[in-house]
Amino acid sequence: MIKHLRIDFHTHTIHSDGALLPSELLRRAAVLGHRALAITDHADASNLDDLIACLRRLREEQRDDFGIQLLIGIELTHVAPDSIGPLARRAKTLGADLVVVHGETIVEPVVPGTNRAAIASPDVDLLAHPGLLTPEDARKAAERGCVIELTSRRGHSLSNGHVARVCIEAGAAMVVNTDTHSPSDLIDFEFARLVAAAAGLDAAHVEAVTVTHPEALLERALLASSRRERA
Repeated sequence: MIKHLRIDFHTHTIHSDGALLPSELLRRAAVLGHRALAITDHADASNLDDLIACLRRLREEQRDDFGIQLLIGIELTHVAPDSIGPLARRAKTLGADLVVVHGETIVEPVVPGTNRAAIASPDVDLLAHPGLLTPEDARKAAERGCVIELTSRRGHSLSNGHVARVCIEAGAAMVVNTDTHSPSDLIDFEFARLVAAAAGLDAAHVEAVTVTHPEALLERALLASSRRERA
């Protein structure tokens, strides 16, 4: 039997509202059987540059410390729709491997139109906890290749079933993330499969959202980052 490793594209550290240093988060993820981890602290125009610079320094100076791939990311959080595109572009220019947008979760007052603006931006890789994602937006995500999150995060996960259904109908790619803020939020591969199954996915789709789609997003992010560095 093939042993799959976790890939998580949505986590936080003490550089926003998380509990751990990046090094400790990476170490704990490695012990839980992760292949790669994106650190995506909450960002807007006030701190985006500093977050990316911190993670670039960590990867340069401690590259071999953790045994897993660190993805440099940010999560644009409660950013108005018109600002999402420019800030996402800036993040990529500064060296971000992954741009996540804090979607229209049903448990926070996210500005309507955030989901659509994130999906429309070519520099946004992943829409997190999108709440009551519309079928039209799911179709647009499928067309552009914006990945949609299923989450193990309490509260945000209330809409997982809805998100899974509209994404399957639209053919949009999904991944299971944790939105980790504390050590107990990290999950292993088998629990990620349970999260996917609990959203109503059949065995084939569980495999897709825990293996196929995460691996594809990881490969895409690393390839794009490599191309930017060579340019």
